[in-house]
Amino acid sequence: MAATAPTLRKALRRRPPSLTYERALWDAGHEVVVGMDEVGRGAWAGPLTLAAVVLPRDRRVYKVRDSKLLTPAERAALYDRITEWCTAWAVGHASAEECDELGMSEAQRLAARRALEGLGVRPDRVLLDGKWDFVGGGIAQRIVGGDARCLSISAASIVAKVTRDRIMVAEDANYPWWWFAHNKGYPCPRHKAVLRGLGPSAIHRRSWVFMDGLPWSGVPRLIRPDPQGTLFD
Repeated sequence: MAATAPTLRKALRRRPPSLTYERALWDAGHEVVVGMDEVGRGAWAGPLTLAAVVLPRDRRVYKVRDSKLLTPAERAALYDRITEWCTAWAVGHASAEECDELGMSEAQRLAARRALEGLGVRPDRVLLDGKWDFVGGGIAQRIVGGDARCLSISAASIVAKVTRDRIMVAEDANYPWWWFAHNKGYPCPRHKAVLRGLGPSAIHRRSWVFMDGLPWSGVPRLIRPDPQGTLFD
C-alpha cells in the first residue's frame, strides 16, 4: 500500500505545479509526453541520476512539488504514490566514473538516454527543467523553473531524488568514513574534513576541481582538460 500523502506545510500550498504544458501537448496530438529531471549534478560522489515519468490524463496525485521544497519524509511518501500513479516511469544513471570520463554534459545525456530507454514507450515530446536540451532529436521543450511549474517534471524530480538518496544511503555501508547516508555525496563540513584527512573513496568524482590538493591513497587521480565544477542542484 502506498504511503499516505503528507500534509503540506502552509508555504507549499500556493502555486502548485500544473498540467498546463502536458495538456497543450496532448491537445496538439502528442500522445506520450515525458517529464524529466536530474539530481546529483553538484555532488562530489555517487551517480548523476535522471528520472523520466509519463503521467496519465485521467488521474491525479495531489501535493506533488519540486523535490527541493520537500522534506525527506514528504518525498518518500510521495515517491510511492507517484510511481503507482504514472503510466510509465524509469530512472537512468551515469556513474561517478562515467561523469569523470565523459564530463558532466555527456554524462547527463547518457543518463537521460538510459532513463528514456527504460520507459518502454517512445516519447513524442519531453519536458525539461531549465535552458539546456540534453535529450536532442527535436522533441524536447525546455521550461525555466519547470520543476516548480510543470507537474510531470516535479514528479520526476521526486523520483530522481529519492532513488539517488537511497543509493547513497546504501553506499554508506561500503564507505562509512565519508558519511554518505547523511550528505548523499554533497559537500558539507564533515565531508570536506574527511576528504582532507583520508582522500577520496572509489565513488568520488576524481576529475573535479575540489580534488586539487587532496591526499591520494590508491585511487588514481584523473585530470580532465575541462575540469568539472562544483555547482549544486
